[in-house]
Amino acid sequence: MFRKRIGVFVCHCGSNIAGVVRIPEVIEYVKLLPNVVHSESLLYTCSEDGLTTIKKRIKELELNRVVVASCTPRTHEWLFRNTCEQAGLNRYLFEFVNIREHCSWIHRSMPDEVTEKAKELIKMGVAKAYFLEPQEEIEADVYPSVLVIGGGIAGMTAALSLANQNIAVHLVEQQNRLGGLMVNLNSFFPIDHDTHPIIEQVEKHPNITLHLGNEIQGISGFIGNFDIDLKAKSFKVGTIIVATGAKELKPFSHYRYGEMEGIMTQLELEGRLSVIGDRLSQTEHPTPNTVVMINCVGARVDERMYCSRFCCIWAMKNACLIKEHNPNANIYILHRDVMAYGTEFEKYYKQAREKGIRFIRYHPLKLPQVIGHQKVEAVKVYHELVGKEIELPANIVVLTTPLVPQDDAEQLSKLLKVPLGSEGFFLEAHLKLRPVEFSTDGIYLCGSCRYPADVPESITQAYAASAKASIPIINGKVKVEAITALANKSLCSGCGNCIKVCPFEVIEFKEKEVGQTFRFAKVNEIECKGCGLCVSVCPNGAMQQKGFTDTQLLAMIDALTEPNDINEPKILIFACNWCSYAGADLAGVSRIEMPTNCRIIRVMCSARVRAEFLLYALSKGIDGVMILGCHPGECHYSEGNYYTRRRGIMVKKILDFCGIEPERVQINWISASEGNKFAEIVKEMVEKIKPLTTTTEKPKIY
Repeated sequence: MFRKRIGVFVCHCGSNIAGVVRIPEVIEYVKLLPNVVHSESLLYTCSEDGLTTIKKRIKELELNRVVVASCTPRTHEWLFRNTCEQAGLNRYLFEFVNIREHCSWIHRSMPDEVTEKAKELIKMGVAKAYFLEPQEEIEADVYPSVLVIGGGIAGMTAALSLANQNIAVHLVEQQNRLGGLMVNLNSFFPIDHDTHPIIEQVEKHPNITLHLGNEIQGISGFIGNFDIDLKAKSFKVGTIIVATGAKELKPFSHYRYGEMEGIMTQLELEGRLSVIGDRLSQTEHPTPNTVVMINCVGARVDERMYCSRFCCIWAMKNACLIKEHNPNANIYILHRDVMAYGTEFEKYYKQAREKGIRFIRYHPLKLPQVIGHQKVEAVKVYHELVGKEIELPANIVVLTTPLVPQDDAEQLSKLLKVPLGSEGFFLEAHLKLRPVEFSTDGIYLCGSCRYPADVPESITQAYAASAKASIPIINGKVKVEAITALANKSLCSGCGNCIKVCPFEVIEFKEKEVGQTFRFAKVNEIECKGCGLCVSVCPNGAMQQKGFTDTQLLAMIDALTEPNDINEPKILIFACNWCSYAGADLAGVSRIEMPTNCRIIRVMCSARVRAEFLLYALSKGIDGVMILGCHPGECHYSEGNYYTRRRGIMVKKILDFCGIEPERVQINWISASEGNKFAEIVKEMVEKIKPLTTTTEKPKIY
C-alpha cells in the first residue's frame, strides 16, 4: 500500500514567530503526528537557504506531502508550491499553515497558549495534507488589455509603459482631467518634471482609452478575465493596476486653519508662490518679511501615526523658492525631526541652511501657537535648543500636512477584494517580496495609493507594476488554479441542485450512457471560479472541490477536537479567502492582541461550508463555530454569502430544536480592511462561549 510520507517545516521568521512560539517544543510534538516522517525548523523558510533545504529533504527522504508552518498562504503559497514542483513533487501536495499572522503576532504576551495553538494548527494542516491529491492546472486565455485606475503621475506612467508595448489600456480617472496632485504643483524636486508632456502623450496615444470623469461601479472575475462596469460602459481586461494616489490633509482642526487670513497648506502655497514672492518683496510692513512653516501638522499623531517622509523636503523646496523671490525674506521651518533621506535630499537640506532658512525643533507636547485676529501676526514656539519660548513675526504661516488616503479607497478595496492597511492605504502582498502586487492574482498597485511617495518613487513603482501587469497579457494565457469543482458521475443522482445555485452557470447535465435517461452533472473547469457553493448543496457528496474536499475539511475538524494542554474553550472559524481571511491577516499585521481560543480553516468562499460541518464540529466537542464571509453584496463569487446567511439561520434553528444554545454558531461579515473588526468579533465570541462551557455540558448532536 502506498504510504504517505509527510515532511513538516516550521519557520522561525527571525523573532516574528520564534520570539513567542517555542519552536523546539513544537518540532518534538510534530514528530509524533501520524504519517510525519520528518520535521525541521528553519530560520526563514522563504529564503534561498530555506527553499533549498526543503527541496533537498523532498528528494533524500522521498517526501510525498509537504507542510510549511510560517506566514499567510495569501502571500507565499505560490513560492512553496513552486519549490515542491522544482523538487519533482506535484505542487498541490503542499499545505500551508499560518502560525504568524494568526498565532504569534496576535498573542505575543501568551507564550504557553500560543505554543499550544501552533501545535494544533500544524496538526490540522498535517491532517489535511494526508488527503491531498495531485492536481493539474488548466490554461485559460487572457483578455489582452489592462485597466489602470487613476490618472496621476503613477497611473499615467503605468499606462504609457503598457501602451508603448502595444498593449491596450483603459485609464479611468474620477476627475475631468489628468495629472492628479501634480497639476497643482509649481515645481518638483529633485527632478525638474513638467506634467504637460506626459499628459499630452497619454491623451494622444492610440493604445490608451481614456474614461475621464468616470467611476468604477463593479468589478468581477479573475486574472485574465475581469469584467469592469463604469457608469455607462462595460469592458473586459486581463489585469488591473491601482494608481489612485492620495490627497493632502486639510488641517481644519489645527492652528486656526480656515479661520484666519495668511494660513495655508503647502499645496495651496504652490499655487500662490509667485504672488507671495511679489508680496514679500513689495510689502511696506515695518517688521521683516517672515514666513513660518510648521511641519508634521496632523501627522505622527494618534489619528495618523505615520510619517509621509517627503513633507520635510516639500517644505524646504518651497522655502527655497520663496528665497529666490525675495532673498531678504526670513523663513523658519518648525519641525519635530527633519526627514531628509538619501544623498540628494541631504544635500538639499544643507543648501537650504546655507540660504539662511532656519530650522527650529519643537516638542509635540509644546505645539507652536499662531497669534493674530483676522490675519496672522506671529507664531510662538518653545525653542528646545535655547530652552525658552520665542515669538516669530509672520506674514504667512504654511502648514505641512501629510498625504492621506482617497475618500473612496475603502469602497474600491471592497470592489477589488483587496485589503487596506491600518492607515487606510492599499496593502501590498509583501513589503519586500511583492511590493507592487496584491495577494489577489492579476491586480497590482503603485504610487501614493500604496503609501505616501514622491514623484521619482511613484514613477519607479509604476514601471514595476506595469511590468508585472504585462506578463500575463504578453503570455496570452494563465493557468487556472486547481481549486475548481469536480463531479463524480458514479455518485451523482442528477438532482440539479448544483446547477441551480452555480453563480457562474458553468455546470450542465450530461447523459451517463448513450440512450439512457440517467444524467449527471458536468463542470466546465475552465470557467469555474472555485467557490465551492455547488459542493455544499450536493446531497450525496458527488460534487467536490479540489483542495477543499469534504474529507480534507472534516479531517481538520477531527484534528482540532483532540484535547490539548490548555483547558480553554475551542472556537472554529471558517474564513473565506478573499475578505475575512485577509481581514484576519490584517489583524495579525496590525499586531492586535486577542484571545487564543480560535482556529481558522480557510475556504475559498463562506458558501463552501456545509451545514453538516457546523453540526459535526459541535458534536465532536468544539465549543463554538463561526463562519466569516464577505459583506452581503460584495461576495467575490457574486452571491455565495447569501446562501451562507440562510444556512446559518437554518443551523441555529436546528440547535434550538435540539436544546442547544444557538449562539454557539455565529455568522459575520469581514472585509479585507477590517482587521479591527475581526479582533472584536473574536473577543465577543469568546465572551459568549465561555459561560456556556462552564455552566452547561458540551453539545450532543445525534
